Amino acid sequence: MSTNELASTISNLILLIFLVGIPVYGALKGVKVYETFVEGAKQGFDIAVNIIPYLVAILVAVGMFRASGAMDILTSLIPSSLRDYGITSDILALALTRPMSGAASLGILGEIVSSHGADSFQARLGAVILGSTETTLYVVAVYFGAVSITKTKYAIHAGLVADTVGVIASVVVCRIIFG
Repeated sequence: MSTNELASTISNLILLIFLVGIPVYGALKGVKVYETFVEGAKQGFDIAVNIIPYLVAILVAVGMFRASGAMDILTSLIPSSLRDYGITSDILALALTRPMSGAASLGILGEIVSSHGADSFQARLGAVILGSTETTLYVVAVYFGAVSITKTKYAIHAGLVADTVGVIASVVVCRIIFG
């Protein structure tokens, strides 16, 4: 048996243990497994319904920001000194979009990979930025909105500072590792 086949067999076995083991364990402890599952699914559905307006709002805001040309204006203002460190308009667009939308920033990374190549410095830097930052505004809009938290000022500030530090650290680390 090859290593891949062994890993596949073990992962399938672990999945089976979870799928069968958790309900069996719950039943042995006297938990009404099916009723508990249905109640949890109902609560999950209610949360999803409550999140939809916030999700739509943030997606519309991201779409308006990109469609208005504001992203293009911001990326055209990059000082040449930043380009020396690998921060091009593509990378800046990625860094500016990331706090708003994970899907949009992933799409930008796809464009970077397509135009520069998967092994390019730009693609590697973009991937590290995605892993080092968070969709801060999306999280605040959707998750804070779902639980009715309205005073988000400090959470937004802290999140955006953390995103900025993540981008700077990504550039430094990528320059050290990838040149």
